[in-house]
Amino acid sequence: MLKVTYDLTGLDEIAKLVITKCTYKTLLFNGEMGAGKTTLIKAICNYLGVEDTVSSPTFSLVNEYEGNGEIIYHFDFYRIEEEDEAYAIGFEEYEHTGDYLLIEWSERIPNLIPEESHQINIKIEDNGLRTLEII
Repeated sequence: MLKVTYDLTGLDEIAKLVITKCTYKTLLFNGEMGAGKTTLIKAICNYLGVEDTVSSPTFSLVNEYEGNGEIIYHFDFYRIEEEDEAYAIGFEEYEHTGDYLLIEWSERIPNLIPEESHQINIKIEDNGLRTLEII
């Protein structure tokens, strides 16, 4: 487990830290609305060499990016009501690709979470800083 406090000006270093410290490629981003999950994912994609514009797949549920010869899948399950919606997009098949899976709102698909994953918990502090915890 690792815990660090940061401000948004240090986001590139936090993205690098997440990728270098995590041993699995499935990362579960947890935090309240506005905590900075998508913003951190954008920085991670940038660190991984993605040149495309990274945006939240709130309505499409998944976006695919390529960076440094790797595929990165960005999921946002905020709008799903049942896990069956994740099944419908073939989520289980993504798990076996060996590619990066960056998942927002993973608590909405508790039975689909791979064992080999890291939780990335983000909390907004009273002073506006963020605390990031990798589990």
